[in-house]
Amino acid sequence: QVQLVESGGGLVQAGGSLKLSCAASGRTFITYAMAWFRQAPGKERELVASIRSSGGNTYYADSVTGRFSISREVRRNTVYLQMNSLKPEDTAVYYCAAQQVGANEYNIWGQGTQVTVSS
Repeated sequence: QVQLVESGGGLVQAGGSLKLSCAASGRTFITYAMAWFRQAPGKERELVASIRSSGGNTYYADSVTGRFSISREVRRNTVYLQMNSLKPEDTAVYYCAAQQVGANEYNIWGQGTQVTVSS
């Protein structure tokens, strides 16, 4: 069974930085892409950033472009989200997700890590 475990969340002041990590463990699996989503209280879950496993193509939501950066370390089966210039509106639970090859959607999810940005 594959598990995704996020870490790196916490409380930070506006303008600060955090780096989230997502490590995959369990049996080896091949992903088409990995991504970070977030969900704030009372809001729908939104895709923040994604990275293709082949080629490394990335996508960013407009709200985080220029501030967040997604990267991966293939040998460690780990994906990162570097978050700079954080704003109070970035406050949310951040989830790591993986889309396995052959899957039509992100089908493996982490448990989430809280990011709180104070003004």
